[in-house]
Amino acid sequence: MISASLRAVRRSAFAHRLGQLAVDITIVALAYWLAFYFRFDGAALPKRFDRLFEETVLIVVALKISIFVVARFYTKWWRFTSVRDLQAIFVGTVIASLAITALFSVWRPDGVVEVPRGVLAFDFLFTLVMVGGVRFAVRSIIERPPLTDFLGGNSRSKQVLICGAGDAGNALLRELRSNRTSGITPIGLIDDDPRKLGLRVQGTRVLGGRNALPRVLKERRVDEVMIAMPTAPGAVMQEIVSICRTAGVKCTTLPGLPELIAGEVTVSQLREVRVEDVLGRAPVEIDFARAARFLNGKVVLVTGAGGSIGSELCRQIVGVGARRLVMVDHAENNLFEIDLELRERGHSGLVPVIADCRDAIAMERVFARERPQVVFHAAAYKHVPMMELNPVEAVANNALATQTLAETSSRHGVERFCLVSTDKAVEPKTVMGATKALAERVIEMHGAESRTRFAAVRFGNVLGSSGSVLPIFRRQIADGGPVTVTHPEMTRFFMTIPEAVQLVIEATGIADGGDIFVLDMGEPVKIVDLARKMIELSGHEPGVDIAIEVVGIRPGEKLHEELFNVDEDVSTTRYAKVQRATRRALDPEGLRTGIDELSGLVKARDAHGLQAALCSALRLGVPASDEASEPSRAG
Repeated sequence: MISASLRAVRRSAFAHRLGQLAVDITIVALAYWLAFYFRFDGAALPKRFDRLFEETVLIVVALKISIFVVARFYTKWWRFTSVRDLQAIFVGTVIASLAITALFSVWRPDGVVEVPRGVLAFDFLFTLVMVGGVRFAVRSIIERPPLTDFLGGNSRSKQVLICGAGDAGNALLRELRSNRTSGITPIGLIDDDPRKLGLRVQGTRVLGGRNALPRVLKERRVDEVMIAMPTAPGAVMQEIVSICRTAGVKCTTLPGLPELIAGEVTVSQLREVRVEDVLGRAPVEIDFARAARFLNGKVVLVTGAGGSIGSELCRQIVGVGARRLVMVDHAENNLFEIDLELRERGHSGLVPVIADCRDAIAMERVFARERPQVVFHAAAYKHVPMMELNPVEAVANNALATQTLAETSSRHGVERFCLVSTDKAVEPKTVMGATKALAERVIEMHGAESRTRFAAVRFGNVLGSSGSVLPIFRRQIADGGPVTVTHPEMTRFFMTIPEAVQLVIEATGIADGGDIFVLDMGEPVKIVDLARKMIELSGHEPGVDIAIEVVGIRPGEKLHEELFNVDEDVSTTRYAKVQRATRRALDPEGLRTGIDELSGLVKARDAHGLQAALCSALRLGVPASDEASEPSRAG
């Protein structure tokens, strides 16, 4: 059954290509005839040229069509012809015309005079215009607005208003026009550029800027507002959402640039507006393809591959041309999900490994078998209160596992190693923060000693990750409230998962050895404001439909997070919003002594002795001259 279906699909595709080929053969022959007609002003050909067209037309058609086939003109559907395709048509036509000119300059059929240069020039122009024109004509016919658009719209279709008349809005409009079965009719565009007011984009009029949105929603029947502004600031998104909410109109959006980076704009990418869209922090803009070139053709290993950060790392790594991706996770179901997702997308070279990165023997076998060249260490325990109750597991998983992986990477000649860290490692007040601070110290130590380029990337809160407050708020809102916050003035830095992963990859590419990189994440966000926005986006009124309850700060929790330790110097990198934190060289022997002590306490399951030993390990990593001024960290 499946093979029969595949054969039917192949026959259909072959017939489609034959049809395209037949059209181009006709066009090329007609263009050559028109070249003669216009070269001689429509008059009868001079006697010496009377057989020239008949004797050369087959040669011209055969040579041009052969070049068009090599240039892959017949591997695309004409209904999706783009400006890039027009560029390819131009290049192919130029090459074909040059080849014909060169051929007739050195050879001609017996008894036939040389083809006039004017004929060849006209032939090039007509071929270019007609080959490109027929493709855009097909697309124009397919995408033409239905008659109902000109008569006021189809009353049974969903009528949508698109906010944004830029590239994303144009692409979304084209998608809506070409997909007539969607039952969606664009009735207008909203854009703040005054030069676009009253103009039409693909037949759809720009009705005004954001200030005109309330009026348009009142005067016209609008079933949905689609936001097509991937780079819009959060304040703009919030304003549009508020206007739509007041008018009782559904509002959807295209994802931001980090989410769009791997593909073109499609209707299927439209989604409900999320809180990360309206936080107000402009996303980091980087040339990701260039920043990730160091991964091309490499064997890459990711720990914690099934987690929120690890799985997004896997998605982006396979998208930039890694030769093989080794995905390590001790959670079977999480690893199965990301492996299945990537395989369904057509990616190959995937090696899922169920293993605990704390297990030195297991990691040694994985590294010996797979020979990774780049390692991303994303496995970690993140929940602060849970780690306070389970310090043994926190130290083993966050600190000692980092030491194990770093040593294994150095021993096996790994080129680059990146640790995913957190802003809670800065002047830590909790067990979780102290374990990540120790992991950063391990990276600095190995970076100074090893040929492997070690780096750590320090983040704020990542929206939607397993350690984020968002899932908690969503569950509380779904249950009818209350939404709980620990303090009305508490703030945190926020970023999205795709942004976080791009920074990890970008920072790994510029690491020299032992670097700590920190993203400029803009202004911190009040947790209570985040709660209010989430309640509003769910269609409720904060304090009326859903209550917000202050429950008090938990032990060790900071009111405001910091990005740098007091002893760190901050410098810029070649990426505008990526900063480097540096501090005094470590005492590697002292740090190893502290790590060995921690390892013994973990094996003995001595939870009571771990906190003091953790603080001691951090102090032992500091040069003796600085010990007196070093603040207590884990207490």
